[in-house]
Amino acid sequence: MLRAVARAPWSLCRPSAGLFVRRHSSVRAPKRILADRVAVVTGSTAGIGLAIARRLAQDGAHVVISSRKQQNVDRAVAVLQGEGLSVTGTVCHVGKAEDRERLVATILSVNVKSPALLLSLLLPHMERRGSAAVVLVSSISAYMPHVELGAYNISKTALLGLTRTLALELAPRDIRVNCLVPGLIETDFSKVLHKNKAFWNLFKENQKLQRIGQPEDCAGLVAFLCSPDASYITGESIAVAGFSPRL
Repeated sequence: MLRAVARAPWSLCRPSAGLFVRRHSSVRAPKRILADRVAVVTGSTAGIGLAIARRLAQDGAHVVISSRKQQNVDRAVAVLQGEGLSVTGTVCHVGKAEDRERLVATILSVNVKSPALLLSLLLPHMERRGSAAVVLVSSISAYMPHVELGAYNISKTALLGLTRTLALELAPRDIRVNCLVPGLIETDFSKVLHKNKAFWNLFKENQKLQRIGQPEDCAGLVAFLCSPDASYITGESIAVAGFSPRL
């Protein structure tokens, strides 16, 4: 999963190998619905990414933790292995750009170009395995852009279009493509918003929210979209926001 400028998670899973594009549930009986699958979760050492990795492992998948920093990968792997989950880790600079690259180009590269390129490398292997599922992760900013986050808004909107296009292109290969659209979720990345009492109180009142979203709210949807229960769902962008951001 990638995070913000590079903090927006995305994922993909398939039987026996895959790529997957946020709080620990206390007690959870394993469903094993994803047994014999492998999930590689980018940006998965904290927040939504870590919650998704935990949920997929709890549902039976072998999960490969992936992020930009080795120490973060090692820490996340140790935590999940300590919970008895099947997890390994690797460092992966999914969206690494030249140090002098402009900010806008970096955001678009990390949030849009990198997932598409990485997916293209995995497609031959996924197609041979058959019955794969891809989950990209956008943001509520795609529907409700913030003026301060121009390039970020654009990159997240582009992922909605990428989801629809890939769903059509990959359907003949028995590969489904859907998109998670998180709203305001309680993570370190979003604390600049949810720790701002004036903003949070106004947002909560306007949207009639009863609580702030948790990482697990997103993880459950990703696990579902990767499971056989979602075998007839593709091309959808689903908001996990506590309200509907669109008609």
